Amino acid sequence: MKARTIILVIFILLVAGFVALNVDTILQPSTLNFGFTELEAPVGLFMLGVIAVTLVLFLLLQLYHQALHMMEIKRLTKEASEQRQLADKAEASRFTELRNYLQTELQAIADRERDIADKLHARVDLLQTNLEQVMEQTGNGLSASIGELEDRVERRLPPAESDAL
Repeated sequence: MKARTIILVIFILLVAGFVALNVDTILQPSTLNFGFTELEAPVGLFMLGVIAVTLVLFLLLQLYHQALHMMEIKRLTKEASEQRQLADKAEASRFTELRNYLQTELQAIADRERDIADKLHARVDLLQTNLEQVMEQTGNGLSASIGELEDRVERRLPPAESDAL
């Protein structure tokens, strides 16, 4: 309980105890002067009425402040929820943006790798073709050299020895 509530309950109990102890005196009639009129009534009962009206006004004021407080809490909770939802949407948007960026970059890298691989395959094919040409030329050159050497050897050796070879 709040301190105000505890103080109020203690005050009400004290007044109730005082009234219970002095009931005869409180109900004793007396002349009350209101400034513009006079009235014959018990002063104690009148004072109890004033205390009761003050208490009711205090309780109504307390309920009013409590209701305002609850409405403020509800409004702030709703605002916080809306802000949380906006933050979640923004975060989801950033993740989507990041995913799209990464996909674009990965696609660009894959395209570059494909281009490099295609160029490499073309280069390897060209080198293989060139190598085959060089090997063929070398083979032809060797064949020609061997043929020339055979011709020289055949010219220098007598015909009988060349058949034995």
